[in-house]
Amino acid sequence: MVKKKRLPNHIAIIMDGNGRWAKRRGFLRVKGHEEGVNSVREITTECAKKHIGQLTLYAFSNENWKRSKTEVNFLMRMLKKFLIAERPTINDNNIILKTIGRTEALPKDVQKELFISMEESKNNTGMILCLALNYGGRTEIVDAAKGLARDVRKGVVRLKGIDDDVFKSYMYTSDMTDPDILIRTGGETRVSNFLLWEVSYAELWFTPVYWPEFRKKHLEDALNDYAKRERRYGGLIE
Repeated sequence: MVKKKRLPNHIAIIMDGNGRWAKRRGFLRVKGHEEGVNSVREITTECAKKHIGQLTLYAFSNENWKRSKTEVNFLMRMLKKFLIAERPTINDNNIILKTIGRTEALPKDVQKELFISMEESKNNTGMILCLALNYGGRTEIVDAAKGLARDVRKGVVRLKGIDDDVFKSYMYTSDMTDPDILIRTGGETRVSNFLLWEVSYAELWFTPVYWPEFRKKHLEDALNDYAKRERRYGGLIE
């Protein structure tokens, strides 16, 4: 068990390997997504119990629209079902639900359930669960640059006054802390356009375990490894 003071405040996860998990078992890819929901529930609940400040999950990237129409439609239906079904879990664990990404492009019925879930949980006081939906790190930076450029043109922001903090205020994650650790399941070792600005100083932890198999014991492995690391942010520890 990792001591509280050595736990990260913000965990970000790239939930990879659903399709490969299903294929190895002779199932359709959608079966992997269905099983992955069980991992979401267990890891979210465990993080809330550990009093982690925020858990951000890469749920649907803006590149995922390139997948087959059948799979995309299934993912949207599954997301809607998840939002409805998990409301008791979210509220029972005092979780605040938030989202980042161009959610206005999601199906209207999904947007409706997302809004309801966020409204019902907004007065909770525990962990933030942030779902990255129709999200891309480059898109986030472009959208931030556009917003900042508009305000510079209006005279709201002076060019000389722009620094990291000012730019950050235009990001989707402006009211969130940066991730302390980025976990990726499924054996790949890249960040795949996820939180490009925010993970600049995050610890990276990769595992070959596919997301549908990722459970509390694997999370504990990641947290134990994180607790052993020294975070210097470009400086030195005496």
